[in-house]
Amino acid sequence: MAQDSDTFSSPVRCGHCGNIAPMRIPTRYSAVCKHEDPATSYPWEAGDIYEVLVCPACQQVTFRTYGWNDSMESEADVTYKTLYPQSIRIPVGLPVEIEKAYLAAIKVKAIDSNAFAVLLGRVLERVCVDRSATGDSLHKRLSDLAGKSEIPAKLVDVAHGLRHLRNVGAHADLGELTSEEVPILDDLCRAILEYVYTAPHLAQKAQNAVKALEARRKKENGDRANKPQPGNRKIPQL
Repeated sequence: MAQDSDTFSSPVRCGHCGNIAPMRIPTRYSAVCKHEDPATSYPWEAGDIYEVLVCPACQQVTFRTYGWNDSMESEADVTYKTLYPQSIRIPVGLPVEIEKAYLAAIKVKAIDSNAFAVLLGRVLERVCVDRSATGDSLHKRLSDLAGKSEIPAKLVDVAHGLRHLRNVGAHADLGELTSEEVPILDDLCRAILEYVYTAPHLAQKAQNAVKALEARRKKENGDRANKPQPGNRKIPQL
């Protein structure tokens, strides 16, 4: 709840839910100290300032810091560093539509556990479409991916676990998910995305790096072979 004495930040992206809005700053700590140049006795003030911000959407807190000195004229001179929460890690190598679906789920992660589960289920459905899985239900499409070795058998169990939790989130009569299930949901989804997309992406990057290294070495060896050696110069005939 905002107090009369509270100040507000400029628009900030919440690291919990992704909402972008001015945030209330209920707490600020200043470590700014006075300094003096021993040679000229010129005084100045500088130091770090720490702030706690509260997101108006999910009510989660952000902890950030920035350096300040009395020569700064506006907020444009300030560089903020977020200490908490850590930035959202998106698995690399995701197709655009799947990354978009995953980010949509992340935005409600801290707001509604049930909505988060439902949107992660949509991520699974996107994966099935992208990998051309067949079947008239998500269960059958996941099994089809396993049959085509797109995902290993152990990950099929992971996927089915996520699917079951998605169903709980989607149907009130099956119960309610809580914040305790959120990390499980996210870990299950990330395990699938990293196996299907991130691992092949990183393997391809490593293969490309090896090829580039081999090509560079081959070029360097060729340049050395073509370079005239001091003892091999021909003496012109008189």
